[in-house]
Amino acid sequence: MIVSRSIAKTSLTAIFFLFSLCFSVAVKAQDGKALFSANCASCHAVHKKLTGPALAGVEDRWTNKDNLYAWIHNSAAFLKTGDAYANNLYKEYNNVAMNAFPNLKNEEIDAILAYIKTVPAPGAAAPGAAVAAPVETDNSLLFGILTLILAVVALIMLQVNSNLRRLSEEKNGETYLYPIPFYKNKTYIAMITIVLFITGGYMTTKGAMGLGRSQNYQPEQPIYYSHKVHAGANQINCQYCHSGVAQGKQATIPSVNVCMNCHLAINEYKGEKMFNEAGDEIDGTAEIKKLYKYAGFEEGKPWDATKAQPIEWVRIHNLPDHVYFNHSQHVKAGQVACQTCHGEIQKMGEVKQFTDLSMGWCVNCHRETKVQFKDNGFYSIYEKYHADLKSGKMDSTKGVTVEHIGGTECQKCHY
Repeated sequence: MIVSRSIAKTSLTAIFFLFSLCFSVAVKAQDGKALFSANCASCHAVHKKLTGPALAGVEDRWTNKDNLYAWIHNSAAFLKTGDAYANNLYKEYNNVAMNAFPNLKNEEIDAILAYIKTVPAPGAAAPGAAVAAPVETDNSLLFGILTLILAVVALIMLQVNSNLRRLSEEKNGETYLYPIPFYKNKTYIAMITIVLFITGGYMTTKGAMGLGRSQNYQPEQPIYYSHKVHAGANQINCQYCHSGVAQGKQATIPSVNVCMNCHLAINEYKGEKMFNEAGDEIDGTAEIKKLYKYAGFEEGKPWDATKAQPIEWVRIHNLPDHVYFNHSQHVKAGQVACQTCHGEIQKMGEVKQFTDLSMGWCVNCHRETKVQFKDNGFYSIYEKYHADLKSGKMDSTKGVTVEHIGGTECQKCHY
């Protein structure tokens, strides 16, 4: 009887360990693509020079990985080591140092480097051959199934052991003490109650924290507008359509006449095939005709803009009423790239909300983001920091973060 209980406790401990391992693997799994989008995409592409060099083959260009880690964590400090490649790179890009990322862990950098290797070079595939997109795997389901299988095996073995012991004792004429049924065993009942309480509390708390958040929200719009075509393939600047992003609080949704500036002349789509999230092919020309219907435009006739009707776009990003957010403050003064909050918008067909836009996410960004303080007229009033940087009292390599200029004070974001 004592042996059976010992085996039962050992088996349950193993099951709980495997169960917790499933969650830890899922939590610790690094998503290199998301990390690349959040930290690198505003200045780098994989196979094309942007503000910074193309990142394809970046590991081969460094003498060792430790130097690459140090460069990413703090490029300005690493330049002082005299590394030849780093200093030549610094001169090549007009003596502009790369932004520091001290909070990126080496494992996260490895995840980014792994993602970079999965991105195929343009034209690498044979003509007419489909390029397979990198597959993001999640082993949570597999670990869950294995855990259930092991749990069933453990229960079967316990039952077999109990039956063998009973037969052995009955053969020897000993009195067999039948074990307490599982549903009456106070130890098991207490363990199950604790596990259910912790799991239920965790799920309830997580669900309550997520109320009102819309991460990955991707509604179907009245017209299939592809940012991948406009901002990606055709390189249309975001501020051409979202003209208010550098002027005030709202980025603004472009009016019909802004669309018609181009589409008075462009009445047919001849780009690469487009597909919606369901995998259905989109007829680009038909979508342009939908725009004409809203604009009240008939091809071959002069356009009367007074006949235009607003397009009823479905709003995606929406902060609570008690939160103050100013686009110009971030884009113009802070010089924050659109991709920081919106993800790789230039690669999206149907737009979705990239982050949860939670308070924790915003505050964490304010604590970590280095303000482009030098030669930025918006921050001239912070004379103390300018003096401290000049005198060396403040480390110039770490610089001034948003937190230093009050970015974590409650009244900055809440009315």
